[in-house]
Amino acid sequence: MKTLQIRKLILTLISVLFIQISFAQGYQVGDKAIGFNLKNVDGTMVSDANFPDTKGFIVIFTCNHCPFSVAYEDRIIAIDKKYKTQGYPVIAINPNDSIVAPADSYSNMIIRAREKGFTFPYLLDADQSITNTYGATRTPHVFLLKKNKGNLIVEYIGAIDDNHEDAAAVKKEFLSDAVDALLKNRQPEVNFTKAIGCSVKFAK
Repeated sequence: MKTLQIRKLILTLISVLFIQISFAQGYQVGDKAIGFNLKNVDGTMVSDANFPDTKGFIVIFTCNHCPFSVAYEDRIIAIDKKYKTQGYPVIAINPNDSIVAPADSYSNMIIRAREKGFTFPYLLDADQSITNTYGATRTPHVFLLKKNKGNLIVEYIGAIDDNHEDAAAVKKEFLSDAVDALLKNRQPEVNFTKAIGCSVKFAK
């Protein structure tokens, strides 16, 4: 009897561990992504359902304080202005826990969005559920989604480009190249790169 109970306990622990590992991995290119419904800096709730006419979304996990995120802010604004008229708007999501990272509080998000003149929704993932599901680990971390038969399909994951320090020195525009490919009904030549930035600050 004891042996049977021990075996059941071991199997249960293995199952839980497997689920946790799978959950932590997040999305891979080709996966169906869940939508979002999060609070924007203007106080409204913003959902993917609010954009029925888009071809997809450029979801970027970013924040207020990370030097990498700050370095990309102007480029993210430019990307949004370029692609939202073509069906791919930027949706920025702050993944950080505000207790662990007070600079990334909702009130500070409002201030930052106003200071920079963000042209896109800047949403707070308060319970970090979207962050965990997507598997975002850095700020910034990009997930390019394409609408396909009612689903959101992940087409590119990773970095915005190959030089966070100097926009003028960028040689490979990973994100823009991926969006351009989708607009031509092609698959991105490069669909995954390593996201470079600060680690996401998860609740303790």
